[in-house]
Amino acid sequence: MKHLKFSMAILCTALMLVPSVQAQQAPADQRNGSWLARNSFTGRFRYSEIEPINITNSPRLEQLVRAGRIYLSLQDAIALALENNLDIELQRYGARIAEADLLRAQAGGLLRGIPTSISTGPQSAASLQTGAGGGTGIGAVRDTGGGGAGSGTIITSTGTSIPNLDEQIFVGYTWGHRTLTQPNSFSTGIPSLVFNSSGWGAGIQKGFLTGTTVTFGVNTTSQSSNNLRAEINPFTNGNANIELRQRLLQGFGIAANSRFIRIAKNDIRISDLVFRQQVIQTVSAIVNLYADLVSFNEDVRVRRQALQLNEKLYSDNRKQVEIGTLAPIEIVRAEAEVARSQQELTASETQLLQQETIIKNALSRSGVNNPLLANARIVPTDPLQMPPATEQIRPVQDLVQVAIENRPEIRQTELNLENAKISLAGSKSQLLPSLDLVATAQNNGLAGQINTLPIPADMAAAGFVTRRANPVFVGGIGDVFSQIFSRNYPDYSIGFQLSVPIRNRAAQSDVVRDQLMLRQAEIRQRQQLNQVTVDVQNALIALQQARSRYQAAEKSRVLQEQTLDAEQKKYALGASTIFFVIQAQRDLAAAQAAEVSALSAYNRARVQMDLATGQTLANFDISIDEAVKGRVGRAPSALPALEPGQGRGNGLLPGANSTK
Repeated sequence: MKHLKFSMAILCTALMLVPSVQAQQAPADQRNGSWLARNSFTGRFRYSEIEPINITNSPRLEQLVRAGRIYLSLQDAIALALENNLDIELQRYGARIAEADLLRAQAGGLLRGIPTSISTGPQSAASLQTGAGGGTGIGAVRDTGGGGAGSGTIITSTGTSIPNLDEQIFVGYTWGHRTLTQPNSFSTGIPSLVFNSSGWGAGIQKGFLTGTTVTFGVNTTSQSSNNLRAEINPFTNGNANIELRQRLLQGFGIAANSRFIRIAKNDIRISDLVFRQQVIQTVSAIVNLYADLVSFNEDVRVRRQALQLNEKLYSDNRKQVEIGTLAPIEIVRAEAEVARSQQELTASETQLLQQETIIKNALSRSGVNNPLLANARIVPTDPLQMPPATEQIRPVQDLVQVAIENRPEIRQTELNLENAKISLAGSKSQLLPSLDLVATAQNNGLAGQINTLPIPADMAAAGFVTRRANPVFVGGIGDVFSQIFSRNYPDYSIGFQLSVPIRNRAAQSDVVRDQLMLRQAEIRQRQQLNQVTVDVQNALIALQQARSRYQAAEKSRVLQEQTLDAEQKKYALGASTIFFVIQAQRDLAAAQAAEVSALSAYNRARVQMDLATGQTLANFDISIDEAVKGRVGRAPSALPALEPGQGRGNGLLPGANSTK
């Protein structure tokens, strides 16, 4: 029976040394032995240096440069954003922060939280002048409602404390000298006892998710003294003990003690969703920037064409004045119109240069500090296009359902609600009294050498010629451990510790507060779902209005072209005046600019519809895996010898989108 008990004790000790699967399941980076943890034992006491930030642009950017110009298609602009944009690069650290938090939770530590703010991307040059357009400003950020804390923030935890899930080895050694004076030397034969002792102890402690803490230790103490009456001197005693402490009420069970691990795993998923949302926001901003770049190029073309018309009119009027068929005042009128057209062209070209600078900064890690990019002009190779009038619009209800299924912030809110419920379970456990079961088992041993000091006179007179030490205790350290492992001298104890708070107000407050915050989160979720419906409906209305606006602008432009042509013919026949020709040219230029603006607005409305329905990544064929790695497998587009406005390809927006 004793051997059976001894075997069970050894088995329990061995099991204690094996990490629990749930507590020690490391994230992917740790399992692969990368930056998060080292595999060697000594590596656990050294930090891993995180690699420096990468400020080198991807080779794709240089491949698109020809003769000081960057020939940029929309797909290349998106690819460059995925590879070089710093907003996306910033979010790549989010998943690693979440994995580090999971490692901390698997050790039984508190969570530090994950960053959940995203940047809405750069604004267009149109916003710099009019306050309208894309984005909310360069570097602008907004919180996605994740509830997580930023880097470095310590989260105050409520609920029961979690055992230390990492094994902890402890070793100690002591040496001492002690002199103990004797008021009565009859019992010892000497006036003072002098002891020299040394001892060491070692053990291991580990906590489990069940609320169990197991401690195993081995201790020995060696002592020598001047005690003449001791039978064994020097001697060594030792023991091996195991203690099990189990929470029975407060903090009992895997559900209460694994809550931080489950929250940390959810935070990894939230971090992935935040990254996905950042990619969506950045891609949407880039598409809008590209659309504005194309429209600004077209606007420059329109302004340049208007200037050429006015210059031709000025030249023709000057010739007529010279031959006396036209009043000199008409030269002044035409010259003023040329100056006005020149001013409008300059403003348009300035806006185009600003837009190119913004795009260079968004698509490059080094921004415009790169000499290759500083003076290079961007040539967009994809034009703005209007889908055919036969385009089918899906019902609002279907679009709302698509949005709920695809928008990352919806799933993020669900995970935050789940985390709130997990935390609430820990607070509820803290309401219970603290009842711990404590069981200990200890095996003892003692061995030493027969005392060689002179036998006291009174003992010699009584016939003690030699000391009669128990042979069981005569030996060395090996005999001590033999006795320990044979369990010759065992100790047992079992008991409980109960702690009952009389009022328990702190725990009650935590539970009430956590429930109230959970209800607030549920209301915010309902608000979010309602807002999704509003976003989809508004995006759909804006899309339809943008199409109507473009159709009206197109008709107006055709009408103004016909009007100008008629006025020019009438003027050649003498049936009109220079005033009406100039007015017709102004109206045509305004109509052409309005058509360009309307087409740009329609493309922005399409981008907003994709944002509202969560279809941005699917519609532009974007792989999240490529975005995470920062390497896009698609080869750069072939470099065409094209000028702005001569675009080719499939158009700005993909053929299949969320409204079809």
